[in-house]
Amino acid sequence: MINFIFMLTRNDATVPNALEVLEELDGSGLRYVGFKDVGASPERLAEVTDAAHERELEVMLEVVSTSAEDERRSLEAAAEIGVDWVLGGTNPELGVEILSGAEARYCPFPGTVVGHPSVLEGEIEEIAADARRLTATPGIDGVDLLAYRHPSADVDALTRAVVEASEGPVIAAGSVAGFDQIDSLARAGAWGFTIGSAIFEGRLPGGPDLGAQVRAVLDASAASGSEAVPG
Repeated sequence: MINFIFMLTRNDATVPNALEVLEELDGSGLRYVGFKDVGASPERLAEVTDAAHERELEVMLEVVSTSAEDERRSLEAAAEIGVDWVLGGTNPELGVEILSGAEARYCPFPGTVVGHPSVLEGEIEEIAADARRLTATPGIDGVDLLAYRHPSADVDALTRAVVEASEGPVIAAGSVAGFDQIDSLARAGAWGFTIGSAIFEGRLPGGPDLGAQVRAVLDASAASGSEAVPG
């Protein structure tokens, strides 16, 4: 199987009703939930984190800020909020420095990531080499791969190359909206994947009900074939 992280986000920003959405997911079987560093204040994200922890969920914050200054603020907020994972970001040295005293697992973006919503650029070999370098760095646990945000790369080949190069979990983030994509990522060896906008837009089976869609994705994840890296 492959791990599903439900992102409380739409269009690369945290939704304003994230706390209410959490309540809708009670009893769904969800284990991982996440949000972006854009769209909500650190205080609001702390409330969401506390509410998720009360439900025994692991919490992931994904950094999509486009400036080093904003990324620093987001990383500092992540350490203070007490999330379990920090994903994304394009300044890994900064992330290692700021998160050194935190218990969060850190999985930055490999490759060249630009813009917001984030887009991945570069050749597969370059992205895989960057993933190898990153996951060999103390303080970095895995990578957050924008597998479906590359304009031209074959997603299966890209994901498999990054998985083979990485020493930790590979999480496929962004633009997953179908069960065939989930199965492909699992077969390529990804540890996990995120879905946010597609569920809020009601594009998964069970839509527009959020809980029904989450359960459908969890079922599809459990049924997928995986050579996943243990997390």
